[in-house]
Amino acid sequence: MAAAEILETSQGRRLAYHKSEGAGPTIVFLGGLKSDMEGTKAVHLDAWAQARGQAFLRFDYSGHGESSEAFTDGCIGDWHEDTVAAVTALTDGPLIVVGSSMGGWQALLLAKAMPERFAGMVTIAAAPDFTEDGYWASFSDEQKAALDSVGHVELPSDYMEPYIITKRMIMDGRQRLVLRDPLNLPFPVRFLQGTADTAVSTETAVRLLNHATGPDMQLLLVKDADHRFSDGPCLSLIEQAVLEVMGKG
Repeated sequence: MAAAEILETSQGRRLAYHKSEGAGPTIVFLGGLKSDMEGTKAVHLDAWAQARGQAFLRFDYSGHGESSEAFTDGCIGDWHEDTVAAVTALTDGPLIVVGSSMGGWQALLLAKAMPERFAGMVTIAAAPDFTEDGYWASFSDEQKAALDSVGHVELPSDYMEPYIITKRMIMDGRQRLVLRDPLNLPFPVRFLQGTADTAVSTETAVRLLNHATGPDMQLLLVKDADHRFSDGPCLSLIEQAVLEVMGKG
């Protein structure tokens, strides 16, 4: 595996990335919270794109993987800035953006920021507005008080060590919500969601489908698929969704 390259952003953060040259549109993979660009889906799609001769970009947000900063210092807005910086500096022309979990929220924020660049979008267990509708909505009075007194709360995870959720992440997330205002996605979109996902509910997926507007939008529910959505059949479904939004499915 080749060493990651580094992009320094205007905010002074150093983002590790892998970019494969090829024909457009460029596929950009946006990972989930505390995930990194060496995850199964990111690496698989990179290899798949290379085999097709198609351009591909994967990177680590600040505080993730090989990039600079601490996870606990970051927030949705910082990672949105990272995404805009990486896409602007490292890609040209049309994009197919694939967002997983928190990366689905980032894909939607990117679509609002630069809709003219999008040729299509695929999300996998998209988690828009989760800091408000997931974390804050489920916090007890004691946890909400701890955000003010300690500055963070610690939450268990089914997949890794506990998440440290900071007051900054909650407050910043409120400035990045996408399910409260019009969300127009004027390009082909495929939302993929597993019914056995314990981190993002099918209700969230249906809410996103019903809220967003666009000319070509579909939600695929996959029975018994979990949040990872990374076994062989699920990876094939992601490939098919990418082909569909490119008009080649």
